[in-house]
Amino acid sequence: MSLDLSVTQTISCEAVVAIAEDAARAILDVYNSKDEDWSVEMKADDSPLTRADKEANDIICKGLAALAPHIPIVSEENRQVSFDIRKNYQYSWCVDPLDGTKEFIKRNGQFTVNIALLENDTPILGVVQVPVSGKVYYAAKGQGAFVKEGPNAPATQIHAAKFSMGEKGLTIVGSASHSSAATEEFISRFDDPKFEQLGSSLKLLMVAEGVAHVYPRLAPTSEWDTAAAHAIVTEAGGFVLQAGRCDNKGVALEDWKEVLPKEMNVVYNKEHPLNPYFVVYGQRI
Repeated sequence: MSLDLSVTQTISCEAVVAIAEDAARAILDVYNSKDEDWSVEMKADDSPLTRADKEANDIICKGLAALAPHIPIVSEENRQVSFDIRKNYQYSWCVDPLDGTKEFIKRNGQFTVNIALLENDTPILGVVQVPVSGKVYYAAKGQGAFVKEGPNAPATQIHAAKFSMGEKGLTIVGSASHSSAATEEFISRFDDPKFEQLGSSLKLLMVAEGVAHVYPRLAPTSEWDTAAAHAIVTEAGGFVLQAGRCDNKGVALEDWKEVLPKEMNVVYNKEHPLNPYFVVYGQRI
């Protein structure tokens, strides 16, 4: 004897935005306090962790659990669930409560709150909130990508820039904390490009917003660093493409020049959360 059950849930982008903004307020409370109150510690991978990371994570996890109790949460700051369990997730949240902790510690404002909803291995909803500016970017599958300049500001739809790869003077954005010889080689293929550096997922958002044309990341990142912004880039008309596997030290295991032309999207909820190298493009014509 058995019953076939199906559960339908409507997830509102605005509800996820509200959770991200609550987390951002907690982050700013720490950011605006004395350094000695930040409780900075180093994780096993030598990346920093602060009180802001922990408090934001608590707010996000409680908020998402209340919003959609049946959807599991994968967060950088939570104990990781075995892939034997995760591989069966149809939907899951992918969260980085404070993306750009190094930039947070530098007090340069280049950090974000990242919340993505995955369907199997694909981001279908993304919210990225920028605590210092108050801007929030969000997107849902098939519904476009939007930005609000603040909590009470109107939403404006954004689009990735259209460009030709042979065009002169394209804007390429890169990491403020990571660079590599492979990145320099990639950039050398462009005709007199303009290069800008930023921290956190803000680089993907520059492409989504049409401010930059290309973002090569030929260095290690994790799924929670990119999933939310990936959804936004996609809905803005851009692409986040694999450029070869690497190890957690950033050593290439595949040649980006062979993998990138295959035009394979970056995927998520893998056995290991490490992303491959990737390149973000606007709308190539």
